[in-house]
Amino acid sequence: MEMRERVEKSIQKKFRHGLFVRFVQAVSDYELISPGDKIAVCISGGKDSMCMAKLFQELKRHNKIPFELEFMVMDPGYAPANRAAIENNAKMLGIPVRIFETNIFDAVYHIDQSPCYLCARMRRGHLYKYAQDLGCNKIALGHHYDDVIETVLMGMLYSGQFQCMMPKLHSTNFAGMELIRPMYYVRQEDIVAWRDYNDLHFLQCACRFTEETAQQGRENESKRVETRQLIAKLKETNPSVDANIFRSMENISMTQVLGCKIRSEKHSFLEWYDEGFSGFS
Repeated sequence: MEMRERVEKSIQKKFRHGLFVRFVQAVSDYELISPGDKIAVCISGGKDSMCMAKLFQELKRHNKIPFELEFMVMDPGYAPANRAAIENNAKMLGIPVRIFETNIFDAVYHIDQSPCYLCARMRRGHLYKYAQDLGCNKIALGHHYDDVIETVLMGMLYSGQFQCMMPKLHSTNFAGMELIRPMYYVRQEDIVAWRDYNDLHFLQCACRFTEETAQQGRENESKRVETRQLIAKLKETNPSVDANIFRSMENISMTQVLGCKIRSEKHSFLEWYDEGFSGFS
């Protein structure tokens, strides 16, 4: 059996519930795909985006919603071996990728403060631009369930804010473009299990900054790693911790918060304390 056939069969059968069913559920719940969409599936070369690409192909095979796909790979300055690994995996899995090049890694390499944040912003701008040039109206990113709850907790612990990684967003700089996250319900453990079951080998983050900090033994300084470890520790005594964090995003009581922002404008509970809550305009 060829690798592509094996991988696709594993999605259709063994990992159907953990991967495909949850993928479709997020698409449905958050109305991520509309008839006539042309979606740029953004592939970094890691397990999450590669899995997302295969799930999109499976959804397209069912053809219940008429939409088009483009599979994009942005090369921000990968080492030749990493570029080759992405190309080989895409070919093996039957993903017809379009590759375009940028110099993002060079641009952020000497940035001392938040190079990963700057890199992410620059990547997204290039992805929007290239997708728009291809006639797409949406870009799809491979952020999954664990990314979502880690982001919520990171915001509370390190930034003093409650802020969600939204399942879809309108672009503020590229008119008519949207970002969607169809892996919103998919657990990282299921992606890892799918990868290992099929003996697939994908890239980790391949930027120079990450590689060098890892070599120096400082990878655990990452706030996301700390948050992930905290959640894992809490789950030892409360297995529902991750689900409760996720549900908290849907159960915010505006009458029981000290303050909030509406379109960047701050509001205090004192505005409605004496007169009763009447909502915001």
